[in-house]
Amino acid sequence: MVRQAVTPDNSNYALGRLRAMIAASEFGSEGRLPTERALTDMLGVSRRAVRRALEVLGSEGLIWRRQGAGTFVGEKPDGWSDHVEALVAGTDIMEIMEVRLRIEPQLAQLAAMRAKPAEIERMRALAEKTGLSTDADSKELWDGAFHRQIAQSAGNQLFLSIFDVVNRIRQDDAWQSIRERARSFASDPKRSFRQHLAIIEAIAARDPGRAGEAMREHLLMHQERLIRATSLEALGEAAEARPAEIDLQNAEPDNGGVFGAMP
Repeated sequence: MVRQAVTPDNSNYALGRLRAMIAASEFGSEGRLPTERALTDMLGVSRRAVRRALEVLGSEGLIWRRQGAGTFVGEKPDGWSDHVEALVAGTDIMEIMEVRLRIEPQLAQLAAMRAKPAEIERMRALAEKTGLSTDADSKELWDGAFHRQIAQSAGNQLFLSIFDVVNRIRQDDAWQSIRERARSFASDPKRSFRQHLAIIEAIAARDPGRAGEAMREHLLMHQERLIRATSLEALGEAAEARPAEIDLQNAEPDNGGVFGAMP
C-alpha cells in the first residue's frame, strides 16, 4: 500500500483535520472557525489547500460563511438572523420592555418548576457578578447573562429563542446609554440586586407564583426608570430649543422696515 505524503498542497489532509476538529467541537461555543491564514499556520498546509477544504465542508453543510463576520460550524441560517437585526434596530426601547413584561415572568415561573440545582447556583453567581459590576458595559453583560440563565432554565426552546430576539437590543450602544442614565435616577442602587436575589430564592423554593411576581416587580422598576430617563431627556431637548423661541417672541419690531410703525 502506497501512503500519500502530506504536502503543503494536500487538501485531503486539511479536509480530514478540519472534519475531526468540527466533530470534536474544537471551535468553541460560537462555532467560529479561525481565519484562512490562521488555519494555514495551524494545519501546516497552503492557503489554497485550506480554501479547497472549506469549500467542500461548505457544500456538505458542515460550515457556513457570513460576509464580514467569518466562518461558522453548522448549516447556514435561513436569513432569520438578518431579519432579527432589522427588527431590533427599528424597535423602541419601551416596546422591548412591554414584551419583556409579557414573557419573562412566565419564564421565571417555568424556571421555578424546572431549574436544576446547578442552574440555580449559576443564577446566584451571575447575580453577584452583576451587583459587583462598576461600569455600564460589564453590568449589562452580566445582567443579560443572569436573565438568559433563567430563560434557559425554563426548559422551553421556543421561549428561549423569543427571549434571545428581545435580548439582542442589549448589544446596541443606545440601549446601554439610556440604561446607564436610568440608573443615575435610582435612589437605591442596590434595589435591583435585591430583586435578583428575590427572584432566585423564589425559583429555588419551587414557587412559580412568587417567582413570576418577583420578576414582574423587577421589570416594572426598570420600566419606570427608563420612562423617567427618556422623559427628562425629552424635556432637556425642549429646553434647549425654547430660548430661540423666546427670543423671537420678545424681539423688538423693526420700525425701519417696510412694515415699520406708522407716524
